[in-house]
Amino acid sequence: MKQLDKPELDELDFNLIEILSNDARLSNRKIAAKLGVTEGTVRGRIKKLQQERLIAFTAVTSPDLQEDDKLAFIGVQTNLDQVDEIASQVSKMSGVTGVIITLGRFNMLVICLFNELGQLHKTASEQILSMPGVHHVETSIAVETVKYNSRIVRITDEEHPLEV
Repeated sequence: MKQLDKPELDELDFNLIEILSNDARLSNRKIAAKLGVTEGTVRGRIKKLQQERLIAFTAVTSPDLQEDDKLAFIGVQTNLDQVDEIASQVSKMSGVTGVIITLGRFNMLVICLFNELGQLHKTASEQILSMPGVHHVETSIAVETVKYNSRIVRITDEEHPLEV
């Protein structure tokens, strides 16, 4: 697993991120006025934060817009020496929206969206469980979301995939 270095951010960076988190559509000029710095400083800080993959601008969509609108979690037990490889393969599967390597009962937690139970069963039992090195899978279906912070996500893209 790749260890991520903690970025060195100052108070201005944190204040900028807070402002953007509340309204990313604000102009650099308005942000600069709020922070008491120049527009060029704001533009440069935003560019640096984007290049370091600490912020990204995107539209956050409601699960209601998804065709596959039921959320499920699949706990996966694997051989310890194959966790990274299996996580990489699982992350490419259709319907999988997240793969998290964990400590505890499972080595990995897979997050997926599905529309029919058959889709979830196929992903968990036919695709993941059949992989060499996978010993056990256990599914849980979300019935109600009490709290979810969509502002915090791992920023990846095809040019800079997250190394596991």
